[in-house]
Amino acid sequence: MPGEMDEIVAEFLVESYESLDRLDRDLLALERDPESRDVLASIFRTMHTIKGTCGFLGFLKLERIAHAAESLLAGVRDGSMAITPQTAGALLATGDVLRLILRQIEVSGTDGAGDHDALVADLERLRMAPESLNPTTRTAAEATPQPAAPTRGALPRSAFTDTTVRVDVGLLDRLMTLVGELVLARNHLVDLAADPPDPSLASATQSVDHITAELQASVMKTRLQPIRTAWSAFPRVVRDLAVALDKRARIETVGDDTELDRSIIEAIKDPLTHIVRNAVDHGIEEPELRIAAGKPAEGVVSVRAYHEGGQVTIEVSDDGAGIDLEAVRAKAVELASMTPEQATRMSERDVVDLLFVPGFSTADHVTTVSGRGVGMDVVRTNIERIGGSIDVTSRSGGGTSFKIRIPLTLAIIPVLIATAADERFAIPQANLLEFVGIVPGSIETLHDVPVFRLRDRLLPVVSLARELRLDDGVEESPAGRFLIVLQADDRRYGLVVDGLSDPSEIVVKPLGSHLSGLEVFAGATILGDGHVGLILDVVGLADRAGVARADRGRPLDLERHDDGSHDRPALLVFAGRAGGRMAVPLELVDRLEEFPRAVVERTGFDEAVPYGDRILPLVPVDDLLDERRREPRRTGEDMPAELQVLVHRRGDDLVGLIVGRIIDIVEQPLELQAAGRPGVRATMFVQGRLTEIIDLPALLEAREDRRRLDVSASSGAAS
Repeated sequence: MPGEMDEIVAEFLVESYESLDRLDRDLLALERDPESRDVLASIFRTMHTIKGTCGFLGFLKLERIAHAAESLLAGVRDGSMAITPQTAGALLATGDVLRLILRQIEVSGTDGAGDHDALVADLERLRMAPESLNPTTRTAAEATPQPAAPTRGALPRSAFTDTTVRVDVGLLDRLMTLVGELVLARNHLVDLAADPPDPSLASATQSVDHITAELQASVMKTRLQPIRTAWSAFPRVVRDLAVALDKRARIETVGDDTELDRSIIEAIKDPLTHIVRNAVDHGIEEPELRIAAGKPAEGVVSVRAYHEGGQVTIEVSDDGAGIDLEAVRAKAVELASMTPEQATRMSERDVVDLLFVPGFSTADHVTTVSGRGVGMDVVRTNIERIGGSIDVTSRSGGGTSFKIRIPLTLAIIPVLIATAADERFAIPQANLLEFVGIVPGSIETLHDVPVFRLRDRLLPVVSLARELRLDDGVEESPAGRFLIVLQADDRRYGLVVDGLSDPSEIVVKPLGSHLSGLEVFAGATILGDGHVGLILDVVGLADRAGVARADRGRPLDLERHDDGSHDRPALLVFAGRAGGRMAVPLELVDRLEEFPRAVVERTGFDEAVPYGDRILPLVPVDDLLDERRREPRRTGEDMPAELQVLVHRRGDDLVGLIVGRIIDIVEQPLELQAAGRPGVRATMFVQGRLTEIIDLPALLEAREDRRRLDVSASSGAAS
C-alpha cells in the first residue's frame, strides 16, 4: 500500500509522525518548566500544522481532534489556564490517538471508522474546567478520568518512519560540495592516468571514476525535488486573485513530477508566482468580455514542465487577450523612452522586451497587485542569475506564453572544453548543438559579417580568440579549426575555436564580485590538471559579438548598398524551391527572413505569417513563373521545416517571396544576355554559374492581374 499511496499523503504522514515525536518531547519539557514560552509556542505550532494539513487533505476526523487539542493549547498560551499533569497527560494521550489514526491512513488511505467523541469531549472539558485556572487547585482535575489511549514502540510501527530519514539541508549542501571536490580530483586522476599510460593506474582510475559517478548521482538525487513544490500554492493564488478582480480563472498543471535541484526550485518560486499573477491580472479578461469574444467565461492558466536538452523547460501560458503591442509602444513614447517613429519601427520582439525594462508598466493606475513597474525585470534577472532564460510570445486575442529554460542543477554540469590561443574554456553542453570541422572556403562573408552555411542555413560566425582579444590582432585562417554550433536563447551561431577535448563534468564556482561585470563568463571551474578554467556564457558572448536576436527565426538584416555605382549593382542570388539559380537586385529586398513552417497559416490557396503588427502574405517564387506554376504543388510533408523568405516592399505593403535557399550577395559588372522566358529580365554568369535575373515587380503585378481575373470569373459564374 505505501508504494501506491499518493506522494503528498506520504509526505504528510512522515512529517506528522515526526511532529508527534517532537510533541511528546516538548510536552514533557513544558511539564517540567511550565513558564517556557518557546516550548509552548513550538507545541502550538506543531498541533496547528497537523490540523491545517489534515484539513486540506480531507481527513476530517483527524482535523477535529487536532482542533480540540489546539483550542486547549490556546488557553494555555493566552494564560487563561495553566499546564497541569492532567492537561499534559491528555495532550500526550491525544498524540497517541493521532498516531493510531495516521497508521490507519497509512494502511487504508482513510482516517478510520471511529468517532473519537469521548476524546474530543475530554479535551473540551479540560479547556472549560475552572479548576485548571489555578495550578494549586487540582483536586477535581486529578479526579478527572484520562482519555483512553494505548500505551506507546503497543502502537503499530510505521513503514514510513522505518524507511525515511530527514536530513538537514546544510548537511546535504556540505555533501554536495565534497562530491564536487571529489569530481575535480577524479578528473585530475584521469588526466594523470592517461599521460603516460600506466595499466595499473588506469585500472584504479577507472574504479574511482565509476564510484565517483555513482556517488555523485546519489547525492544529486538527495537534492532533487518535484517541481510541484514550486507551484503547490498556485491554485489558491489564482482563485483568490480572480475573486478580487471579479474574474473567473483556474490553473492547470502538467509535469508535476519533473525534478529539479532544491536551490533551483527556491530560485524560481517567486518568478513563477509573479508570472501566474500577471496572467490573471493582465491576461485573463472579465467574463463578459470573454463571452463576447467567443471564449468560455472561465479563463485558464496552464503551467507545464518537462525535460529538454539537458535542461528543464517551464511554460506558463494563458488563454487571455494577449499583449497589446500598441499600448506598449504608446507607453514607451509616453515615458519618453523613444520617439513615435522609433516605436513604429520596432519589431514585435523588441516591443515585448520593453516589458522587462525596470519601471515599465502599461497599467493606468497602481493597485495592490500591479502598476508599479516592478516585477518582470526582477523575473528575468532571477532566472538569468541561475543560468536560465525566458522568452515571451503573444497573440492578440489568443493569450500569452512564457517559456523558461533552466538548468537541472547549479553545482555540477556537463561541458565541452574548447581551446583558443592556448587558453581553455568550458562550454555548457546544454547550449551545444553540434560541432563541425572548418575547411577552406566554408566560411563566407555577407555584408562584412562572417557566415557559415550549415545545411542551407546561414549562421553568423564568432571567433572566440578575437572576441576575447587573445589573437593579438593577428587574423588567422579558420581552416583546420572547429566550429561549435551554439544555441543562445532564440539565437543560433557558430563559435570558431582552435581545439576541442572530450566532454566532461565540472564543478561550477561563482566568479568574485569584482568580476561580476564580465558578461561573457558564467563562472569558473578547476580543470583536471588543477588549472582554473572559465565557463563561457553563450548568451553574453552572443550579445558582445553583436549576434542579432531573431524575430520568429529572423537570421539577418540586409543593409542597402547604395553608393551611386550602377555598373556593379548588388544582387541577391538564390535558388528556387524546384532548383535553378536566380537573382534580384538587392535594392528590391527589404529584409531576409526565416520562418518555421509551423507558423505559416493558410487561407484557401494563400499563405501568410504574423509579421510584427501586420500579416505578411507569402508567395513561392516558383508560383510566379509560368512553367513552374503548372508543376504539382509540394505537399506539407514535402515542405522544409524552415522557410527562407525575401521581403519585398510595394509602397506601404509587404510581400514575402519564398525561395529554396539564399546563396549569396554579390557585386559584379552587368553582362546581360537575352532572357529565355517571361518574367526574366536577362541571364548572366554569376560566380561562374548561369543565373536568371528575375523581374520581381512585373511578376507580382502579373500575379495580381491573374487573381483579379479569377475573382471576376468566379463572380460571373456565381451570377
